[in-house]
Parts: sequence; structure tokens; C-alpha cells
Amino acid sequence: MKKPLILVSNDDGIHSEGLIILARRLKQVGRVVVVAPDRERSAVSHSLTLQRPLRIERIKPGFYAVDGTPTDCVNLAINRFLREKPSLVVSGINKGGNLGDDITYSGTVSAAIEGTILGVPSFAVSLVSRNDYRFEVAAKVAVALASEIISRGLPKDTLLNVNVPNVPEEEIKGVKFTRQGKRIYSDAVIEKTDPRGKKYYWIAGEEIGYERIRGSDIVAVRNNYISITPLHLDMTNYRSLRQLKKWEGELFEVIKSNGWRS
Repeated sequence: MKKPLILVSNDDGIHSEGLIILARRLKQVGRVVVVAPDRERSAVSHSLTLQRPLRIERIKPGFYAVDGTPTDCVNLAINRFLREKPSLVVSGINKGGNLGDDITYSGTVSAAIEGTILGVPSFAVSLVSRNDYRFEVAAKVAVALASEIISRGLPKDTLLNVNVPNVPEEEIKGVKFTRQGKRIYSDAVIEKTDPRGKKYYWIAGEEIGYERIRGSDIVAVRNNYISITPLHLDMTNYRSLRQLKKWEGELFEVIKSNGWRS
């Protein structure tokens, strides 16, 4: 019986150590093809390249680099490059966590979002550290989760965002299915001047804390649990929708009073 096909991507680039280790480990559960950006594309969110053509280059057997974003990679692979639809998309292993608000910026998570949009069960996996990465630990988590998803599937329009503490295996306490947390950043934008006298800027906000939300991804990882957050493609805030519906009639009257039909 033919093993399932697993598409692997990331936002750290085709040569990232985390990607290479992940792809090697996932061969335990399926046939692996890597389609990833040709360079680091961190924090590009769900960006899709529409203003120029994309090129794909074979780096080595099973590894292909695209001169685009993580979203481009997954879209190109599923819609054109691969000869069959994959059974699973795995994005990572990201160098650094994707916790709380990071999700909105993350190219790693966006690769999994694109897989989900295209009807393929998908998850993103990140290692919560800035140095001395224990990729093998995160890869073992990814292999176990990949096997479970291939066997059980995922709810419709749902992807998983996985964050692994950067600690030895024996220090990981377990798995927590969590909600998205909330980071607190400093609003730092650094202004400098180049040799020609023109100003330029670095966006350099640093995390100064987090909201201690019970059951959140940040709290779980801080306590050495593997965090798995289910994310839904439908971003509607249904509780707010019920409240805002009360505005409908009044808002339309305001629109009309501002010269709607004049």
C-alpha cells in the first residue's frame, strides 16, 4: 500500500535546519516533498505573489525552492506542481514561537492556512526559542501529530498551530489543546538617518509580557506543555455580530442622512 503524500513548507527558507530535520523525520509516516521559499520569508503573513511570475528550482531530490512566499509555495505545489493531492501539509519547524498575536503575521502558520483553504489537513509547528534550537524534539512531536491526523483527519476548515517548548524531552509535561493568547509588545519604531541624510525606520517592538489567559497557548508553553491551538478559517466574531446587528437600521439612517441618494 502506497504511503500518504506529505507536503512540507516553512517561512525560514529551503535551507533551514528545522525544515530539513522535519522532512527527514516525517518520512516515518509518509512520502515527503518539500516546497519552500528560496530564502527567509518570516512575517510575510498570508501574502500571495500576483505581480510577477514565480519560479521553482530543484535543490536536491524531494526539495524544491520557490522565489515567493510560503503561501505561494503551498498554492503552487497543490494546484500545479504535485502530481497528486497531498494527504497532509506540515509547515515548520519555525525558529521561534508563533504564539498569540504572532499568528496574524506568521508565514509559517499561513502556509498551513493555505493548505486548509485548498482542502488539505494542515498544521504549523514552531519551536519556542531564539537560540540553541532543539529541533529533534519538535520533529518528534510533528511526526506523532502527523500520524494521528492522517489516521483521524481534522474538523472542516480547521488547522492546528503547534508550539513546542525548547526544553529536553524529559522536561515536557504533556500536551494542551489551547486557545490563542495575547502578547504585550512595546511599540518601538527606531528612526535613523542614512549617509545621504534620508530617514529610515526599523520596526523593533519587543515582547514585554503577556496576558495570563487561562488555557492559552502562551501559558501552556511557559509551563513546558506542548500547545496545540485549533484555528478556524471563518474569522467571524459571532458574539460581536449579534451585538452589531442592532446597529443595522440606525446605521442605514445615518448613511441616508449624509446624502445617500443626492
